Amino acid sequence: MRVLLLWVLLLFSTNIYAKNKLIFVDLDEQRAYAYEDEVLVFKGAVSSGVQEHSTPTGTFKVLEKKKYHRSNLWPKPNGGAKMNYMLRLTYDGIAMHLGVVKKYPLSHGCIRMKNGFAQRLWAWAEVGTTVEVMGYPSFKDDELEIGTVYDDTYSIDP
Repeated sequence: MRVLLLWVLLLFSTNIYAKNKLIFVDLDEQRAYAYEDEVLVFKGAVSSGVQEHSTPTGTFKVLEKKKYHRSNLWPKPNGGAKMNYMLRLTYDGIAMHLGVVKKYPLSHGCIRMKNGFAQRLWAWAEVGTTVEVMGYPSFKDDELEIGTVYDDTYSIDP
């Protein structure tokens, strides 16, 4: 009876060895961070959505994982863009996936990940993993050009 009771308790109790995983995406920095039990385990560069197709912020769950995937939205009209190592965040087309990454937003709303980082995050994440997307990216067109500023408001008398 004791063995049966212990087995039932173990079967229906929470797994004390389960890892709490979190993916944090910082749109300001264009970086993603993988945390396990509140400890940073790895990070990587990303490119989020351009201004016309901005990446939504908020709390998401990984809804689906696919190693090989093609978009049914982009490019218009028939889709077909590669989205390998895909972690689906929404059912209306937002995902994290392998793609070209620069230091600024480039995508149609997805979160693109560099080669190497995409494979590692895809292998590490599980369906149900929480993904926090926060921040406000600076868009390439909004960046100020560096130039000479002349200000004659102040003068120094010898």
